[in-house]
Amino acid sequence: MNLRRIRHFVVLAETLNFRRAAERLNMAQPPLSVSIHKLEAELGVRLFERISSGVTLSVAGVSLLPEARRLLAQGAELSRLAQGAADGTGGQLRIGFAGSAIYGLLPMLLPRFRAQYPDVELVLREATSASIMRGIDEETHDIGLVRTPLLDSTRAKLVTLQRETFIAALPADNPLTSKARLALADLAGEPFILYSASDAAGLRSAVLLACQQAGFIPHVSQEAVQIQTVLALVESGLGVALVPSVMQRFSSERIVYCTLHDLPPAATTALALAYRADTQSPAAKHFLELAMRAFTA
Repeated sequence: MNLRRIRHFVVLAETLNFRRAAERLNMAQPPLSVSIHKLEAELGVRLFERISSGVTLSVAGVSLLPEARRLLAQGAELSRLAQGAADGTGGQLRIGFAGSAIYGLLPMLLPRFRAQYPDVELVLREATSASIMRGIDEETHDIGLVRTPLLDSTRAKLVTLQRETFIAALPADNPLTSKARLALADLAGEPFILYSASDAAGLRSAVLLACQQAGFIPHVSQEAVQIQTVLALVESGLGVALVPSVMQRFSSERIVYCTLHDLPPAATTALALAYRADTQSPAAKHFLELAMRAFTA
């Protein structure tokens, strides 16, 4: 059963006249008659009864008409969804994001994307950057908003959106918070909250490199995966940490953020957009273009 014949049936049912139905359908009457006969043969019932003024719906035709209209509406919606997915104005976009992306990056990008592409379904998943990169390689994510540096090899491409320096996060009662100018070397004797070697290896290596260039290897008291968890441990008084500067938006009376005046040039981090150029969906391409306009102009 094809939708073309269903449409012929609905139009004839609405006009009850082959000539008027054919005119509305922009076709000749004989092909319309053949189409209706084929539909009746396929269904095994008569849909119309002929009368002197044209045709009238049979009992079966009256019963079929509401369902036929519903099928046409579903067919139109199916076509719309398929076209939307093909041109990136519809379909689904799966975005993995690192937790720190909620401090500025996501709140800026998502409203803009939704305003331009309201029919795209956004599926947002918070995860570690390493996990997001695996998801992009395995095609379970379309886009990733990840924290760099990253250490594992990948087929994905990266577009840097926000570059940041590290700042020190100290418990509010730490004596170092009273220093007018804090140096990274001043933290040498402090217990450090460090990023996990297995799940946040990039951030961990960046912090360790910065500390080594400042002349010390930090004493690690606790480890955590997410930056927010690192800050929660600092807030609890368990140690100090180096965090991206954007995390100052995570305010707490029990944390003091301090700029470090002697950070080595390599002591930087960034939020980047990760994607696969070889499997990029149209919606992912639109998101990438929007992000680049917003952050790299």
